Amino acid sequence: METLQIDDEAKCYSELGPDQILDAVESVGYQCDGRLLALNSYENRVYQVGLEDAQPVIAKFYRPHRWSDAAIGEEHDFARELEDEEIPVVAPLVDDSNTTLHHHGLFRFALFPRAGGRAPDPGDLDQLEIMGRFLGRFHAVGATRPFKHRPTLDVTTFGEDSYRFILQCGMLPVDLEIPYRSLAEDLLERVGYCFERAGEISLLRVHGDCHIGNILWTDDGPHIVDLDDARMAPATQDIWMFLSGDRPDRTAALDALLTGYSDFRDYPTRELHLVEALRTLRLLYYYAWLARRWSDPAFPRAFPWFNTQRAWQQHILDLREQAALMDEEPLTFGM
Repeated sequence: METLQIDDEAKCYSELGPDQILDAVESVGYQCDGRLLALNSYENRVYQVGLEDAQPVIAKFYRPHRWSDAAIGEEHDFARELEDEEIPVVAPLVDDSNTTLHHHGLFRFALFPRAGGRAPDPGDLDQLEIMGRFLGRFHAVGATRPFKHRPTLDVTTFGEDSYRFILQCGMLPVDLEIPYRSLAEDLLERVGYCFERAGEISLLRVHGDCHIGNILWTDDGPHIVDLDDARMAPATQDIWMFLSGDRPDRTAALDALLTGYSDFRDYPTRELHLVEALRTLRLLYYYAWLARRWSDPAFPRAFPWFNTQRAWQQHILDLREQAALMDEEPLTFGM
């Protein structure tokens, strides 16, 4: 019976359509006007829903079996806690019973206000310094208490579980299995060495997926969306994705970020040993994520380049580059 329920929930989610979306939103007291716009989201289903005599809302339908209700509740509570501290995030709307997570049939969903803005300009050092101040405030709140129901970013779940899944899922070309296996095992050893060099690391509540696609920039500065990947992790998890390009570019970006960050929170410089280790874990996890979701029709449409010989070869080349980067001296701040 439990297996049937899981299958039914996943089937309903894959067949989510306009009627179910509008019915769900109206079930919590909103009057829809029939306008519906699908937004870019792959892990969940996200739509802009038009309302009668009111601004549209954003409806987020959660993928089954990824998060428990308690874990989603922690995401929502964290967003509201940040909002209470006047840190600009897009927090879920609260109904008259103080509820943010709603159920409609087998669907779980939340509603958010529509937020405008543009993507930050990559490489703009002034914007990066402002972003650093934002993250310093964000992490100051994140460090006040831990998550209880959301996971911790670690080498096992992001690294070991990911590469083992790739080897078992049958998608990796046969001629690349041995190179991939030996490279992944070597990388995970190097990741372990990076964590050893960093020493004792403090974990806090972080955004978890902090890149320019989740930042909306306005004349007042940044605000952040989509805390769906929020988890316990080192502070550097929310910093390294802004560091790209050659070493001078990465150093300049780091200096700008941490100049702003240090206005509100001391950055643990030992975590600079983790920048490329966390990037490596992300690369391993990303390909495993695509492979795990490949049976969802939305993924082949959105990522047509994936699961080709060329894509797997490029993935191995990217991982080899990470091996070299983890052997370099860490970036420096304020030099």
